[in-house]
Amino acid sequence: MLPHKVHSLFCLCGCLILVHTLEWQDVNPVAHVKSSAWFNKIQTVLAAENSGLTKIPSGDGPYSVGCTDLMFDYTETSTFMRLYYPSQGGDHSETVWIPNEEYFFGLSKFLGSHWMISKILNLLYGSVTIPAAWNSPLRTGEKYPLVVFSHGLGAFRTLYSAIGMDLASHGFIVATVEHRDESASATYYFQNESAAEIGSTSWIYVKKKEGHLERNIQVRQRAMECSQVLNFILDIDHGKPVKNILDVEFDVKQMKGSVDRNKIAIIGHSFGGATVMQTLSEDQRFRCGIALDAWMYPLGDEVYTRIPQPLFFINSESFQTRENIEKIKKSYLPGKERKIITIKGSVHHNFDDFTFVTGKIIGKLLILKGNIDSNIAINLTNKASLAFLQKHLGLQKDFDQWNYLIEGEDENLIPGTNVNTTTKIYF
Repeated sequence: MLPHKVHSLFCLCGCLILVHTLEWQDVNPVAHVKSSAWFNKIQTVLAAENSGLTKIPSGDGPYSVGCTDLMFDYTETSTFMRLYYPSQGGDHSETVWIPNEEYFFGLSKFLGSHWMISKILNLLYGSVTIPAAWNSPLRTGEKYPLVVFSHGLGAFRTLYSAIGMDLASHGFIVATVEHRDESASATYYFQNESAAEIGSTSWIYVKKKEGHLERNIQVRQRAMECSQVLNFILDIDHGKPVKNILDVEFDVKQMKGSVDRNKIAIIGHSFGGATVMQTLSEDQRFRCGIALDAWMYPLGDEVYTRIPQPLFFINSESFQTRENIEKIKKSYLPGKERKIITIKGSVHHNFDDFTFVTGKIIGKLLILKGNIDSNIAINLTNKASLAFLQKHLGLQKDFDQWNYLIEGEDENLIPGTNVNTTTKIYF
């Protein structure tokens, strides 16, 4: 999820922008930018505040990291993902973090802000890159475990690169799904082959949905999309002819024989955490799951007893509620491994990239940064995840050196939850 009151920042800039609920029909999202004094003033203020921001961290594992985008098939039922993977390195440019202006419009729409906010966001963050080599060749010669990643509400495939790059640097292929269920701020597809050839994109923007039934329909679609991503990657691994319809230099044929088909996991944040559970309940090819600050509301009650795979919940200190934790506890089954840890001083956005690209003032104001240093928080998340993945995927690595984190044994961790509940958890 993304912050719902980001417009408060702009009120602090002299109330120079009028914020209102935006309907798609109001504007053309990528046209009519008008230069004005107030626009330049806001840009200057925000640029000054962000001048000392932290860069999105690279992975600290032994592998160089490559990145590409893959899209298979046409229409809104097509499959879209960002791929992080161990690469050969070489002379390749860094990857653009948010590659299309329409994504910034989608963010402003999700936040209920004036469309001009998207222009400011694009000016501030449109040139941000991540330390992953764009379209660098896959490092061949070994089989890699696979992680499918599901984004949160209002996010999209590119916003969890700190996690994706770190996993790839430790020898994982990571496929981050861009969901088509109207929960992403924005996503695009091609209507047919002709549209793809000329680059004529069709965009889907986030739509407001409130009720449990609507959210449950979404989480079921999300789970299906995660399984579709896995299907395509395994087809490529088998050497089946699969065409990436995007105009990129990455040849998917090089991925043949690169996936360890017995070592597949799923990770997700927020709405993506619920997607992890829905997917595990439907697709036994996923051996385990990690839910980052899971938002449990979309799930139906039937899901909790249908997950035999090991589950690891990594929570922030500020997001979880008693109701949410009680739903998490429903998944605790006799003889099935369930773990919860809570990161002290963390907020919901310590799991996504926005915590790194905003300065200290804006980050605290918009609750994108917690009291804990963002790099410490993401390092705890990544290392605990690696330890859990090694344990349940049977990896022959040294990630077990971080097993103590799974138990919450660190000065920055709470074993279990900080939320007071009356139901006892049996580990």
